[in-house]
Amino acid sequence: MSKRSDTPAAAILSERLSRGKKARSGDIGEILASELTEEMLGFNVPMSRIFSSRRSMNLETYTVAELLAGYGEIMGELRRREIVRSSNGPVSDYAELLFCKAFGWKRENNSAAGYDAKDRKAVRYQIKARRLTRHNSSRQLSAIRNLEKKPFDYLAGLLVDENFQVIRAALVPVKIVRARSVHVSHTNSWKFLLRDDVWAEKGVRDVTEKLRTAARSI
Repeated sequence: MSKRSDTPAAAILSERLSRGKKARSGDIGEILASELTEEMLGFNVPMSRIFSSRRSMNLETYTVAELLAGYGEIMGELRRREIVRSSNGPVSDYAELLFCKAFGWKRENNSAAGYDAKDRKAVRYQIKARRLTRHNSSRQLSAIRNLEKKPFDYLAGLLVDENFQVIRAALVPVKIVRARSVHVSHTNSWKFLLRDDVWAEKGVRDVTEKLRTAARSI
């Protein structure tokens, strides 16, 4: 750790993690377990489980941006050491938070019905995000289920960089999502890539600045 003491990741690990060897091992173990759960099983692990408040970790002085940046550096370093195989993280939960804060949507308790939030007019939004890293710049979002049944009205899509800074965001009508998606038979789902030319489609709304404003407010 002393070799990389000038990075946010080092600061979090050396100053904020529990001091006891047993507890510190648990902290790292939870980060690794959370990462592998997302990588191997496809489940989203809330950030509250990654940095558990039940341990003696004082992260209250950090801003949201600092925590996410530090998390990104930690995962990048663990990947460099071949401890984990991807650099993903709490991007889905973060995307839901930003969109709902930016537009005043109500988050659903779960997305079993095919959408994650509604606005005051009961318009349904499925929220998806992708974190672009030096190791993986793919724009492919997570699998979309039952797209042929139109389970949502708009796809709220977000791209963030390695430090979880907003790159681009858009509201994409379901008809455009359907037209640009490819069905994957072995998973019975649809594949959609949030490429730059999506923003040029008629009916797509660029909400990048709205999301950046929301990010600065938390």
